[in-house]
Amino acid sequence: MTRTNAWINDSAQLAKMKILIIDDEPVNAALLEEILIENDYTRFESVTDSKQALDFTKSFQPDLVLLDLMMPPPDGFTILERLRLETDDTFLPIVILTADTTEESKRRALAAGATDFLLKPFDHVEVALRIRNLLQSRFAHLLLDNQRSALEEAVRERTSELQATIAKLQSCVPSS
Repeated sequence: MTRTNAWINDSAQLAKMKILIIDDEPVNAALLEEILIENDYTRFESVTDSKQALDFTKSFQPDLVLLDLMMPPPDGFTILERLRLETDDTFLPIVILTADTTEESKRRALAAGATDFLLKPFDHVEVALRIRNLLQSRFAHLLLDNQRSALEEAVRERTSELQATIAKLQSCVPSS
């Protein structure tokens, strides 16, 4: 398989992953949805009421979250902190959407677990590239997690078989 073919397969797989947009400005959410559609993403949802964001995230179970910081309570910082506390995923990329370029906001978001930043106004190409890169990372983490689970199960099964064999051998050995 050539690298081009691998990329096509990657793109098809990534297009199936779920993306959640949390932004109180419907225009921003619509713009991000347009970028997703242009890049062949098909499984995305938008939440414009920050009060519904956490519950919706739990039910939708996204592979990537695009999160606005400046919203009415709860703001993006609060949602970010709660997502990191409540999400049991090994790697859920959360991209901060903001026009606030202050170092304080950036550091606070990074300390709370932000994966990346997108500055408003958005550069469509940059948004698409960052989304693709983070979804590739998420997909790799999911594959590794599945492989780890499969290996753990194989070790449990093999351990059980070995214990049964040892017990069988011990029952064959005459006691002195």
